[in-house]
Amino acid sequence: MVKNLIERTFIQQNMKKIELENYIRKNMDRAGFTKLDIVKTPLVTRIIVNVTHPGLAIGKSGQNIKRLTLELGEKFKIENPQLEIQEIKVPELDAKATADRLKMLLERGYSWRSIAYKVVHDISMKGAQGVELVLAGALGGKGERKRKQRIATGYMKKTGDQVKLVDYAKVTAYPKYGAIGIKLRIVHPDTVFPDKINLKELFAKRQEAIENATKKAEEALSTKTEGTITKPLEFETEKVKAEDKQEEKKKTVEKKEHSEKKEAQSNTHEKKEHEAHSHKEHETHVHKEEKKEAPAHKEHEKKEHSEKKEVHKEHEKEAKEKSEEK
Repeated sequence: MVKNLIERTFIQQNMKKIELENYIRKNMDRAGFTKLDIVKTPLVTRIIVNVTHPGLAIGKSGQNIKRLTLELGEKFKIENPQLEIQEIKVPELDAKATADRLKMLLERGYSWRSIAYKVVHDISMKGAQGVELVLAGALGGKGERKRKQRIATGYMKKTGDQVKLVDYAKVTAYPKYGAIGIKLRIVHPDTVFPDKINLKELFAKRQEAIENATKKAEEALSTKTEGTITKPLEFETEKVKAEDKQEEKKKTVEKKEHSEKKEAQSNTHEKKEHEAHSHKEHETHVHKEEKKEAPAHKEHEKKEHSEKKEVHKEHEKEAKEKSEEK
């Protein structure tokens, strides 16, 4: 029972809103009425009316608004009604306004082809992401078969929950030769679909994040006060220090090995030089001794030779004396 009562109240409220909207549309049709918004407050009920021509809606010195406010209070029993006229700044991007304009032109007798293509071109020139216009009915004129014509440009969503983001309007025009149904869909320039990704913006955001991270790291390194450097930075600095120490140890060990090798090479070279020098001294000493012994040997040979001569002379003398005695 309670659920039924709640449903009835919601239905009654929506029915009242539809009746009110139809009533305001009849009175503000010339002003280019598109939609209605009702905002209830404790003191006043605000009725916001979206219009393409606010001057015609207000009237001379606000007569139309005053008259409508009194009628709404009496007819629809709205406590303290307050009408607000809101101008549509870009009527080409409003689906209801453009559909109503198209309907008015068709009823005046203009060619549907020229009007339809002009409307689509104007909407796309205002920066719409996508436009779709569907005309169905007596397009060929009197006596011809009914047909359907679709004119579309840009990007359009037709299914799913994302269709709510598309501005949609449906109107029926009644020219002399037969009825024409008009369906218009417009995707506004500022609409962002959840499944659509802009790569340029993503890359720009990523670059900004990288730049911010580098700036923070530089600031943390530049500040030398206690507690400013974070734990990960301290860990990294300790790591770097440990690596530096290991490298220094390696360098010292390499230097020691290199110096030891040099000393060993120098010692071997000195030993070789010393041996060569000692060998040369020994050779010179032997040569000197040989030189010293050579004259002594010659003197000994001379003495022996002289002695032999004397002995020979004595023998010759003895032989002479023996010959003389005979």
